[in-house]
Amino acid sequence: MSDKKKGAKLRATAAQVVDAVVTGGRSLDAALLDAEERIPAEDRALLRLLCYGVLRQHWLLQFWVARLLDRPLKKRDSVINALLAVGFYQISDTRIPDHAVVSATVEAARLLKRPKHAALVNAILRTFLRDRIFEQQPSNEEAIHNHPQWLLDALAADWPDDWRNIVSANNARAPMWLRVNARHGTAADYIGRLEEQGIEGKLLAAAPQAVRLVEPQPVGTLPGFTEGHVSVQDAAAQLGAEWLVHGLSGRILDACAAPGGKSGHLLELAGAGTALTCIDIDESRLASVADNLERLGLDATLIAADASNPEQWWDGEPFSAILLDAPCSASGVIRRHPDIKLLRRSTDINQLAALQLKMLNALWPLLAPGGRLLYVTCSVLAAENDNVVARFLAANEDAQEDQVLQNYNIRDLMRDKACGQQILPGTAELDGFYFAGLVKVS
Repeated sequence: MSDKKKGAKLRATAAQVVDAVVTGGRSLDAALLDAEERIPAEDRALLRLLCYGVLRQHWLLQFWVARLLDRPLKKRDSVINALLAVGFYQISDTRIPDHAVVSATVEAARLLKRPKHAALVNAILRTFLRDRIFEQQPSNEEAIHNHPQWLLDALAADWPDDWRNIVSANNARAPMWLRVNARHGTAADYIGRLEEQGIEGKLLAAAPQAVRLVEPQPVGTLPGFTEGHVSVQDAAAQLGAEWLVHGLSGRILDACAAPGGKSGHLLELAGAGTALTCIDIDESRLASVADNLERLGLDATLIAADASNPEQWWDGEPFSAILLDAPCSASGVIRRHPDIKLLRRSTDINQLAALQLKMLNALWPLLAPGGRLLYVTCSVLAAENDNVVARFLAANEDAQEDQVLQNYNIRDLMRDKACGQQILPGTAELDGFYFAGLVKVS
């Protein structure tokens, strides 16, 4: 295949992925997984760059598309709308030569079986370049901030002094964080191993096992990855495990465990005599927990079940600690999953909050007196975080809040809420996470 055909196929595939998310409601991960099978391995990084970039800037790119189209495209031609966005993104945000962008993107229209639209794509891209539309600022808030209006309103209501910084962090590329397996050395030791490979890493005092890579790397190039010496996990997601297992032995429950990052961390830190049970409602995702634990050389009991219905799976023996990484809007990890901005709806938030409270109430009776439950979300919205915990505490006299995270270096990263603590996305290059530590009193 010629380079021109290869380039056109890559752009056509990127447009199909974007269209699958925007009009088909598919997750970006799922759409990319299917698409990458059709693209040579050496071109997959560029495919991901285009798809992630276009979805991050969806509202701005569509503002430009609408401005340059004489009339909206028909619904059956939505993939051409996505293709125009792919073309605009290449011109405005990549170093790909303009002539190559136009040539490959126009040819992509033909590969998408829309030959009649090739001339339209060519004309619009050339107008975009000639008039330097990409230098002109949009006039509506969604296009300015590349977020849906409902989410902008929710962020501004909950974080009136911080919402612009949150939005900016959401629109940035996420760094690559690692978690060093405490059973195989310290984070400082691992920095040395990276330097031997010519890879630069940074430490974070608040997260003892965390290393941030200055430049992302394929996991296969990381020393000791295959042997379980290190895992990929954002440092914010690492902060709760130490509080939960500190000085603890006995049975631990990881509810909603997939994909298993926190499960592995709990076992890496846990002392002798600790047994971990991992629950997830999705049996296929539970397989990823098994894979992660196998790579780390760790064992746990894995159960495919609904954590909010313990009567289906609980053996009646209480747990010393429970990690509830609750289903949520994922509004704190948008920079890693830009499709969230398109797939989530305002109506989802109250439904998720009801599920979160249901899960808390269902799991609390499984906790032994004196035991700890850590409630975690990757959301920044109060409706899913402190509001849920406050309602739970008001209804359960044997539950009291404990101060999460004994490492006081973390305090500088966290915002105290009415209940629990919040890390905002972008703080010290971290994702957005909420933590509330609960203890069962006699």
